[in-house]
Amino acid sequence: MPQRFIDRVDRILRLRDSLVCVGLDPDPALLPKPIRSLPAGRRLDRFLDGTIAATRPHAAAYKMQLATYLPYGEAGIRALSRATRDIGNTHLRILDLKANDIPNIMRFYRDAAFDEMGFDAVTVTPWLGWETLEPFHADSRHGVFVVAHSSNPGSVDFQEIPTPRGPLWLAIIAEVRRLSNAHGNFGAVLGATFSDAFRLARSTLGNKVPLLVPGIGAQGGSLATAVREGVDADGRALLVNASRSIIYASSGTDWKKAAGAEALRLKTQINQLRSGLRTA
Repeated sequence: MPQRFIDRVDRILRLRDSLVCVGLDPDPALLPKPIRSLPAGRRLDRFLDGTIAATRPHAAAYKMQLATYLPYGEAGIRALSRATRDIGNTHLRILDLKANDIPNIMRFYRDAAFDEMGFDAVTVTPWLGWETLEPFHADSRHGVFVVAHSSNPGSVDFQEIPTPRGPLWLAIIAEVRRLSNAHGNFGAVLGATFSDAFRLARSTLGNKVPLLVPGIGAQGGSLATAVREGVDADGRALLVNASRSIIYASSGTDWKKAAGAEALRLKTQINQLRSGLRTA
């Protein structure tokens, strides 16, 4: 029987002893100076190859925001597919879409991300209704991270609207738990900049249901709160995403070494926090 996505997440986090998710978001204006003069396709490939090689020992997952590849045109889409192959199945590969549409359209997103591009999971939103995510129910091998509370300041405009089940983001978390229990492949996105949400989120989700956490690093979210209150009883089920703070740690000739060092620093800091929980 194929392994469920939530079980695969748990296995990879345990084997790699890491909760680090590296955001591979290649902003043309921020790429290291030594490669900026290369043609667009070569520049992008060189950046991805170097970053992946430098961070692979310290990461458990990689997340790619589709929008950051579109300015490169066809070269960007080719590089995105190539990166998933280079990363391989020893790490989780997440395509950041935040997509939502009618089920027939979501089926196309699913097939493109999983079958054609080789991703293990995608991010989605639930705003058109929960039936829009039904195309993901049958394939428990591939994951779906539902945006519950994002890390941007304006998220409160909608995500904290009161409902009979609490704030809207918490009602989404509760539905994610139901879907995960039913299908074995659902998780939630919870921004680290809203640290008060983590205790409620984890107590609602229970064990094994994974949280994907943006907002650490350049956005200034609380790593300590996210780890201490976001991990499950086994100290896992949490992916801490950092993009700019890792991949743009240096713009000079040492950019690869700097990216690896920053990924290691984050992994060490997270594991120290987790160790403190085990000994408390």
